Amino acid sequence: MLSASKIIDALKDQGVTHVVGLADNLCRVLFLELQEEASMEVVHVSREGEAYAIASGLYLGGKKPVVLIQNTGLLESGDAYRGTSWRMEIPQVMLIAYRGFNSLDPEVDRKDSVAEFTEPTLKAWNIPYKVMLGDDDIPMIERAFKIAENTSKPAAVLIAETTS
Repeated sequence: MLSASKIIDALKDQGVTHVVGLADNLCRVLFLELQEEASMEVVHVSREGEAYAIASGLYLGGKKPVVLIQNTGLLESGDAYRGTSWRMEIPQVMLIAYRGFNSLDPEVDRKDSVAEFTEPTLKAWNIPYKVMLGDDDIPMIERAFKIAENTSKPAAVLIAETTS
């Protein structure tokens, strides 16, 4: 499992000023703890597509935001992503809650179809990503920032387990 406090520490280490996103069940604890973090402002959106425009504007205004959404919202927000973050070459990091990750296991009877679309979509949109399974994977956040900064394009980290 991933620790919300360790994810927040990694974001602070990267100088993140804003977390823009839509709370979901998978990252509920992370969002709650972020609300208490004085060094970062949480900006709630009503649709995931708004997160890309707001985060892009914050970046252009000299801030360092991350987008925090669920994979279902990633699929919903493709054109907003394409028209802002990608087209404007914003070095934006996305933290994406990986709903249905456990249903990718062939032994699981009930599949969550969004999981089957998540990684192929990221690959099709040419978004570099890694999957965080536990606290040992938290350095993937720093890696995503380096990739985004070196390419002037977004990079993603998938949060595959619930945070505690």
